[in-house]
Amino acid sequence: MRPYHIDDVLITPRQLERRLDSLAREMAAGAHSDNLVVIGILRGSFIFMADLVRWFWLNDLHPRIDFMIMASYGSGTTAAREPTVSRDCSIDLTGADVVVVDDILDTGRTLIKAVAHLAAKGPRSIRTCALLDKPARRAVPCEADFRGFEIENVFVVGYGLDYDGRHRELPHIAKVTFTDEDPAR
Repeated sequence: MRPYHIDDVLITPRQLERRLDSLAREMAAGAHSDNLVVIGILRGSFIFMADLVRWFWLNDLHPRIDFMIMASYGSGTTAAREPTVSRDCSIDLTGADVVVVDDILDTGRTLIKAVAHLAAKGPRSIRTCALLDKPARRAVPCEADFRGFEIENVFVVGYGLDYDGRHRELPHIAKVTFTDEDPAR
């Protein structure tokens, strides 16, 4: 693991709370369904998704919840390969209104692959929600239907996001600075 430090808080716990409240209201405006399924892409989305669906009850949304695992990063800081489904969701999606929740939309490959995979299961609709959007990293055309925050092209941890399995527990989102980087870059 490269030497690093975490000093810069980019998004505070209070900012996260406010945005989750408004995101839940945005999603509820067009999501009243008796067959709503929310599927989180593990591992990074678990804290965000848990907090988001807690706001749903205030908006009279009562989803079934499941998860899937998409693998592409390994222990690095950039995607090493095309994403693959390493654990599928277990809920029957036939006729369901699905919301796919991910931690960060960067290259777009993971979200596109997840949506295509889930679309083959016969849902009525699929919408997407990403906590963070990093458009500078987009490798394929992809936009989330709902997004929490747009961020610059920096590596971040906290609130479920990690560096080599660490720092998911932070209550905020912070920038990782690698100490072996050339300061001129």
